[in-house]
Amino acid sequence: MSRFMLIFAAMVMAFSVPAMAETRIGVVDLRQALFSSNDAKAFSESLQKDFAGDEAKVRETQEEAHKLKDRLEKDGAMMNETERNKLAGEFQEKVKEFNFLKQRLDTAVNQRKQAFLEEARPEVDAAVKELLEENELDLILPSEAVVYVKPEMNLTSQLLDKLNK
Repeated sequence: MSRFMLIFAAMVMAFSVPAMAETRIGVVDLRQALFSSNDAKAFSESLQKDFAGDEAKVRETQEEAHKLKDRLEKDGAMMNETERNKLAGEFQEKVKEFNFLKQRLDTAVNQRKQAFLEEARPEVDAAVKELLEENELDLILPSEAVVYVKPEMNLTSQLLDKLNK
């Protein structure tokens, strides 16, 4: 019985090798191509401009919290308990304010990034399909799923060119 299985396995492998040899596979780094595109650069500039005030407020709050912490560490030993508790309370409030502002900013930025990705998705899909057809490929894989790729099969730069058209 095991001899039969060995012969069967050899036959399966013999017939599958030619099929594998005919399959043409390309690889793209979607994230790199998308975020290197002209649209992404314009989006990034717009994002920085739109949230510059919020980022400045977060930095200002962080600096104020650091100053309170430094003052508490430096002068805390010389203060009476009431002053020290008051300063510690101010520090805690500044930390809470910083965390709130930072979380709000991060959420807003992430929502805008997600909207950009969703908006860009049809264009990326169309460009990938064009690459598939132009290079007569059977399959295009994301670079994250690949351990090694021959440089000529990495189509990221071609994808970037298509996105920039």
